[in-house]
Amino acid sequence: MKQAAGIHLRGTVALPGDKSIAHRAALFASIAEGTSVIEHYPAGGDCQHTLDLLEAIGVRVERQHDRVSVSGKGYLGFSAPSSTLYAGNSGTTLRMACGLLAPQAFDSHLIGDESLERRPMRRVIDPLVRMGARIESTDGRAPLQIRGGRSLKGILYRSPVASAQVKTAVLLAGLHAEGDTCVQEPLPSRNHTELALMRFGVPVSRDEDGIRITGGSKLQSTRIRIPGDISSAAFFIVGAAVLPGSSLLVTDVGLNPTRTAFIEVLQSMGARIVIEEKHEQDGEVIGTVRVEGAELAGVEVPTEHVPGLIDEIPALAVAASFAHGETIIRGASELRVKESDRIHALVTGLRALNVDVEELTDGLRVRGGRPMRGASLDSYGDHRIAMAWGVAALGVDGTCQIKGKSAANVSFPEFWETLDQAVA
Repeated sequence: MKQAAGIHLRGTVALPGDKSIAHRAALFASIAEGTSVIEHYPAGGDCQHTLDLLEAIGVRVERQHDRVSVSGKGYLGFSAPSSTLYAGNSGTTLRMACGLLAPQAFDSHLIGDESLERRPMRRVIDPLVRMGARIESTDGRAPLQIRGGRSLKGILYRSPVASAQVKTAVLLAGLHAEGDTCVQEPLPSRNHTELALMRFGVPVSRDEDGIRITGGSKLQSTRIRIPGDISSAAFFIVGAAVLPGSSLLVTDVGLNPTRTAFIEVLQSMGARIVIEEKHEQDGEVIGTVRVEGAELAGVEVPTEHVPGLIDEIPALAVAASFAHGETIIRGASELRVKESDRIHALVTGLRALNVDVEELTDGLRVRGGRPMRGASLDSYGDHRIAMAWGVAALGVDGTCQIKGKSAANVSFPEFWETLDQAVA
């Protein structure tokens, strides 16, 4: 990609459905009574792997473009899979499926691609084993063997990490456990699971003890429309914020308060971002984000915000590279165990672009504002790194070659086409 003089982003951008919400909608629909309809379901590989897994255990799934119908089987109505269950590159699919499959009467063998099988799974294995599940792993990583026929008991689980995936896996198992299941976190993670459970008719309580549900709660089928994915929106918001002359609208995007810390950080850097047409839909907050180009200044990102913007840090690192002054991101060691080591991937690529950046154990320090040069950039097979380089390349004086651009297909197959259409 080569930067054109005075390039900016203009027009209106529509996004695929939020994959975090979509995964949960499909999983809860599979154990509900009746058929649920999920609209604006994303076409990305991760969410398709969740549907594939459900079909492999006997769930009827009908796909019509971005409309998906899931015929629920009740909590123990699944069928034993005839083969290994494959989660592809989706850590969300694999981790949450553990909670779904732990109390089933049959054995399940779960695998992923090479990248996924390097990622830590003990964070979900440990609490599920405490509940009575039997899960065998390869040194805490996939492949995973879940032994069926186990009775589960509700627990109070104090999670050492703020992880919505862990919380969801434990609560999924807790739906078919004896007694109450409660999850406490060191910092609040995104709350899509709690909202989805309530949408499916499950009573959820939240107090100082954490998120609590009672085993045996029945789920009722429903209709849900998935809002636009704010993590995908992040790349367009950053692109418009850092490129002078930009004026961009991002429509129908999810603005759940547990996911908007990234916007707040950009605003603190001086980004011209306005939220319009804000309303509630199926328990989630949705709206339009208007962004105009502005001069940004570096900031220190509060560590308490990091769990709420962990997926947006690649986009935020690009914004920091264009900003004047120093931006510090700490408390983000979770980035080391994503689809790639995102801290290392970001530092390597930014240095190639002539950015003054320091790699920290749990984050990075960026001294932005100096001209960037063309470079060869590697996505490391990571969708968010690929999209970050796509946006960074727009502000580079020269040509950028991005290795592994197709990694964006995991969450946003139309990313490159959408980006090209927004460039003016």
